[in-house]
Amino acid sequence: MSREPPPGEEEAPGGGGGGGGRAGEGGCYLALCARPVHFEKANPVNCVFFDEANKQVFAVRSGGATGVVVKGLEDRNPISFRMEDKGEVKCIKFSLGNKILAVQRTLKSVDFLNFIPDSPQLEYTQECKTKNANILGFCWTSSTEIVFITDQGIEFYQVLPEKRSLKLLKNQSINVNWYMYCPESSVILLSTTVLGNVLQPFYFKSGTMSKLSKFEIELPAAPKSSKLSLSERDIAMATIEGSCKKTHILKLNRTGKFALNVVDNLVVVHHQDTETSVIFDIKLKGEFDGSTTIHQFVLPPRSIQPYQIPVAGPASVTSQSPVPCKLYSSSWIVFQPNIIISASEGYLWSLQVKLEPVVNLLLDKGKLMDFLLQRKECKMVILSVCSQMLSEPERGSLSVIATVFDKLNHEYKKYLEAEQSYTMVVEAGLSRSNPLLKRPVRTQAVIDQSDMYTHVLSVFTEKKEAPHKFTIAVLMEYIRSLNQFQIAVQHYLYELVIKTLVQHNLFYMLHQFLQYHVLSDSKPLACLLLSLESIYPPAHQLSLDMLKRLSTANDEIVEVLLSKHQVLAALRFIRGIGGHDSISARKFLDAAKQAEDDMLFYTIFRFFEQRNQRLRGNPSFTPGEHCEEHVTFFKQVFGEQALMKPTTF
Repeated sequence: MSREPPPGEEEAPGGGGGGGGRAGEGGCYLALCARPVHFEKANPVNCVFFDEANKQVFAVRSGGATGVVVKGLEDRNPISFRMEDKGEVKCIKFSLGNKILAVQRTLKSVDFLNFIPDSPQLEYTQECKTKNANILGFCWTSSTEIVFITDQGIEFYQVLPEKRSLKLLKNQSINVNWYMYCPESSVILLSTTVLGNVLQPFYFKSGTMSKLSKFEIELPAAPKSSKLSLSERDIAMATIEGSCKKTHILKLNRTGKFALNVVDNLVVVHHQDTETSVIFDIKLKGEFDGSTTIHQFVLPPRSIQPYQIPVAGPASVTSQSPVPCKLYSSSWIVFQPNIIISASEGYLWSLQVKLEPVVNLLLDKGKLMDFLLQRKECKMVILSVCSQMLSEPERGSLSVIATVFDKLNHEYKKYLEAEQSYTMVVEAGLSRSNPLLKRPVRTQAVIDQSDMYTHVLSVFTEKKEAPHKFTIAVLMEYIRSLNQFQIAVQHYLYELVIKTLVQHNLFYMLHQFLQYHVLSDSKPLACLLLSLESIYPPAHQLSLDMLKRLSTANDEIVEVLLSKHQVLAALRFIRGIGGHDSISARKFLDAAKQAEDDMLFYTIFRFFEQRNQRLRGNPSFTPGEHCEEHVTFFKQVFGEQALMKPTTF
């Protein structure tokens, strides 16, 4: 009756076969986790159970009398204890948080044991309330709430550990064939009616039990007799993020035994006969017939990546080669969302999706982006794909590149809008009246301008392997895409365009971009233009025009230029507006010294000496100008004889 049978006893995507040498291994996009949970194999003395809520394996020896060992993927320190052997254990699970242990040994009751510090380790028992009912199993829905599922209904209890008793919160009478629990959504599914194909869900949250709408599963053929036609082996329950109110059909195009996992919002279907798996993404477009969406698998079938089991034992023995794990073994059992247990080898793995191999299997870059943007760990893979499509030998056409940029910026814009809406609500003081309001989560699918600049575009322009027209077209395509989604373009992208144009002496194009405001005005951009004056004289005026359009005050322009170490440009600007007689010598000498360029310092120092001579008839600085340290520095570097001598007429 146990819902957690020893893994060897449940039908699974079996078939045996070694871990290597099969067709379909190239580009394996599924892998077993590197650090599995190792437990004692199932045998006549040792019973193995799995708790789907805590993702823990229980190894129960001799009914617990000679020890119970509990291990989970998250908890690296196993829990070990003994309990009195009161008969065969049918089901055993910890509450969420591992504070209370529940053990079912009979069809009528469940025993409890507190694992709370300073609490007496005495068992207490709860019998099911319904007369003549048999307990099919139980599920913990929180740290102190538990549901008994019987063949005649469900009973929802609160456990009171300090009183060593249970309080019935709610019960519901309904004929039950079997049940299934999804801990991620706190939903229990009950199979009802004679055929078993009417499913009744119940939802549990914070001490409440809600009955949801029941639904019927269409049977493939009309049953010949009135007996159970839908079993729990035919159903898998899992949570896929995002709205999924439609019915989806996954076309397997094969027959035989299957098992399902859900990994990273993908439905993974394992096939016993071919020892391969396929993945479906219901977020991607399928064929819609008005009520149902039909999906084909996203990628060609592949085996799970070959896995080597390390040889355990003394150091002298462990030098042996690892043993290949039997993938798709007949002793495998699959649990939701992503758990695979091998009873014969005593291992529990989580199944993982590898995104790198997908890049070479999904050649349509648009579809590839649609696929990657839905995955949790997608950022670096997406940035890598962007770099590849700009480089030989995989260089894409501009239309393909534009499609990719648009898909990335669509996600980027969605996040910016959500963030903006959240900020507006908070600033308006409405967040208190809406406790459910949460700051939008920035997922890895949000690839912003900084990411693209750092990892893709700046690297691409530095390589200089592409024709310069293509390089500029790519940069302008990214800027076009940002503008299309009304995302403010960061100045460093414009700077990258200008630097690329300058490198290739495309000053006429630069002039046009500025003249027609293809490159938006900004102070950093104006400073960059000022620095280009020596190689492109019109840049000086273009820069000043830009600063004036930005309504920048003259002294602020000087500050901006000095902060960018554009000391000569700042001096030229101040001379251009006739303010050079009143500016602070110290401010300019400070900036020149910070630039760590001796010749620049010499030029600026000499300029102010000449100004002093012109205004006061003496090149020396007055005490009020506070330039003593700069005079000392000048003497150290150039010698006292380099100081300008007073000119007499």
